[in-house]
Amino acid sequence: MAAAAAALASSPLVHLTAAARLRLRLPRPRPSVASSRWGCPRGAYLVDWRPLRRCDRMRRFSVDEGGGGGEDGEKRGEEEAAAPVEAKVGAAEELGSERSRSGSFSSSSSPSSATPGVSSEPPLLSFSVDNIDTVKLLELLGPEKVDQADVKAIKEKFFGYTTFWLTREEPFGDLGEGVLFVGNLRGDREEIFGKLQRQLRELTGDKYNLFMVEEPNSEEDDPRGGPRVSFGLLRREVSEPGPTTLWQYVISLLLFLLTVFSCIELGIASKISSLPPDIVSYFTDPNATGPPPDMQLLLPFVESALPVAYGVLAIQLFHEVGHFLAAYPKNVKLGIPFFIPNFTLGTFGSITQFKSILPDRKTMFDVSMAGPLAGAALSFSMFSVGLWLSSNPAGATDLVQVPSNLFQGSLLLGLISRAILGYSALHAATVSIHPLVIAGWCGLTTTAFNMLPVGCLDGGRGLQGAFGKDALFGFGLTTYSLLGLGVLGGPLSLPWGLYVLLCQRTPEKPCLDDVSDVGTWRRGALIASVFLVVLILIPLWDELAEDLGVGLVSSF
Repeated sequence: MAAAAAALASSPLVHLTAAARLRLRLPRPRPSVASSRWGCPRGAYLVDWRPLRRCDRMRRFSVDEGGGGGEDGEKRGEEEAAAPVEAKVGAAEELGSERSRSGSFSSSSSPSSATPGVSSEPPLLSFSVDNIDTVKLLELLGPEKVDQADVKAIKEKFFGYTTFWLTREEPFGDLGEGVLFVGNLRGDREEIFGKLQRQLRELTGDKYNLFMVEEPNSEEDDPRGGPRVSFGLLRREVSEPGPTTLWQYVISLLLFLLTVFSCIELGIASKISSLPPDIVSYFTDPNATGPPPDMQLLLPFVESALPVAYGVLAIQLFHEVGHFLAAYPKNVKLGIPFFIPNFTLGTFGSITQFKSILPDRKTMFDVSMAGPLAGAALSFSMFSVGLWLSSNPAGATDLVQVPSNLFQGSLLLGLISRAILGYSALHAATVSIHPLVIAGWCGLTTTAFNMLPVGCLDGGRGLQGAFGKDALFGFGLTTYSLLGLGVLGGPLSLPWGLYVLLCQRTPEKPCLDDVSDVGTWRRGALIASVFLVVLILIPLWDELAEDLGVGLVSSF
């Protein structure tokens, strides 16, 4: 029996089975970043053998680290054959535990063929997350930083008494992946910035982008006028937006189709006076009960709803064309628009991203304001022509009946409607208007919402270009407060505020020249635009509507 046990213990099959069982029980290897106390280079793998201790039922037989082969191996086999099998197993487990603590692990196919220091099994690795250096992990996974050799060459060749006297360096970028050169400007900022850009292209090609920004935490202005400036350096692949992916094209197409559907729904809703009563009561009466009505009853109204849908879509497309026409001469690339459907206005506008770095704040202002200007011009034209047609009895066949209290949704638009249609028309229960009035009203309201000075909206970009990024914080906080209180937009203030918080809250990235002034007339145009936006989005309360004769207040 003892001889059989010794033969079984020295069999290569036992070693193969134990090694196979060991591989199956080890957890999946995980790479981790080596910390300095381990003395391993960055990116190496940390070996942790502690999971081996949990393999209680594993049986492994191995030679000692200093053991030999040949005659020593035969003597060892004879000695082990004389010992009980249980004692041998206990010694093997103790040996495996010691080697798991020391980080070494070796095996041989048989005691007689063992070679000192050589393992016939491939090394088995296991990794632990207990000692991961989080900072170094973020450095590896984060954006690529600038090359310190290039930074040294830039400091030696670019800066000096005649251009920019460097005093210190600071991290630059969202994650500190760049370098901010802080110092004293020794000439005209635009001339020096252009010279530094040319020298950077000659030295590194298209590897980096150089930014001229306001010096952070500066307590005084530049003696030559304007704020003190610093220069930021970022890799081109880090600072420039990425290309449009296939999934973004698919999402853009789906959102456009949903926007078309929401615009048609708006056109159908404008026919509320001629819709089936059960459908109207189901969607307007909060206490309505019973099964939903047959939606196929709305199919005959689709054709008559198309003029309103076409008008709203035309305004939004004209808005986007304005952005692209302003961006093309300035070599600014724009991404595809992501239309946002809305069943009250047809659409909330669209999200259009910059796909290239803007050269200066003037470009940011011009491109951002071109879209709302084009959309507002077409919207106001539709609104005015629609009111004129509504007051002309010859076009009575094209008119639709809407409740008069809808004109209380906007102070400015309600007053214009009151001036053209008259007091008696707006003081009735319903008002006969042309579909162009609805399309123009919705277009002006959507444009006003997008002109609010907050986040990455057109108004926020325009404000950032005209007054700088610091001014956007105060205006944005005020805008959020007015939306939360329902002062702007009425019942649409909450959904619009949530939309901005989820999709458009982040300010635009800085321009290459983020310091140069945009001029007085641009600032004046922005202030006038914000004033008109407020007049459009402020609803009329009952007392004021009664005094102005806008809507039938007693119908509430």
